[in-house]
Amino acid sequence: MSNLDAMLQKAVTSIPDCVAAGYVDLASGMILGMKSVDSHPNAVIEMLAAATADLFQGPNVVAIEKLFRAARGVPENGMHYFQEIIVNSDNLIHVFLRGKKQQQVATFVCRKGANLGMVLPKARLAMPDLEASL
Repeated sequence: MSNLDAMLQKAVTSIPDCVAAGYVDLASGMILGMKSVDSHPNAVIEMLAAATADLFQGPNVVAIEKLFRAARGVPENGMHYFQEIIVNSDNLIHVFLRGKKQQQVATFVCRKGANLGMVLPKARLAMPDLEASL
């Protein structure tokens, strides 16, 4: 097991009601690692990575960031406005956290009944280990 896999497994066990964790490289749109309590078809996993990249750096998101920078007089510095995204689906909570280097995103999927007030801090605590594992 790689260090990234070990850190993803640690995150799954430490985040309340977490059923899956993944780490996505935004530049390539590839999933670098994933741990889940269930198995998933490869096609779904590949689409998840691409969708995560679109969510954080899709053309419309980049355009919005440029408009905000221009309106605020902020020069382009490689930083992005979207750092965390929470998506609630019918049965799950999906938490997406951008890494400090801005090039990777961790994804955590928890059961809908999880306490979001506990999921977020535990997910944030997992980030330094995930980032250091690469």
